[in-house]
Amino acid sequence: MKGKLIIFSAPSGSGKTTIVRQLLGVLPELEFSISATSRQPRGTEQNGVDYFFLTQEEFRRRVAAGEFVEWEEVYNGTCYGTLRSEMERIWQKGNTIIFDVDVMGGINLKRIFGDDACSIFIMPPSVEELRRRLVGRATDSEEVIEKRIAKAEFELSKSESFDHVVINDDLSEAVAETLHIIESFIRE
Repeated sequence: MKGKLIIFSAPSGSGKTTIVRQLLGVLPELEFSISATSRQPRGTEQNGVDYFFLTQEEFRRRVAAGEFVEWEEVYNGTCYGTLRSEMERIWQKGNTIIFDVDVMGGINLKRIFGDDACSIFIMPPSVEELRRRLVGRATDSEEVIEKRIAKAEFELSKSESFDHVVINDDLSEAVAETLHIIESFIRE
């Protein structure tokens, strides 16, 4: 069974998760695809809600078994991926899948699903604003923030690989713009 999917990607701190959460509250036909990761939970994250938290060994075993549609080692030793079973579960309910994935994962999903996928890149207003947001989160060390900023600069160069680019300098405007894009795509 195959249906439509919407892919949100952005550098860390761009606001894509906040936008996705707001859209899920407005469009009941959207359902969030929970990604799998080999990293440990952060803060209040819960297994099966925020991510499927797998050990490094379990992640690799499931990759070898062909259980992932796509996966990537995003940071050294930390993998993220999309389980086939999660996509099938959502499509069986007749819902449209919404993804909140890293930039390379978003590009891979668009390549795999083509016209059945709408890919949206959430662009921060600037790298300086991105740094301010990451520092404001207070979830990462300065060293981790610097790694995220360096990765963001690379990811920003990939924005042209997406169907749509939405600049998130005003959250309500960014939500309205993405809502319009998604409603048009679902009606096609």
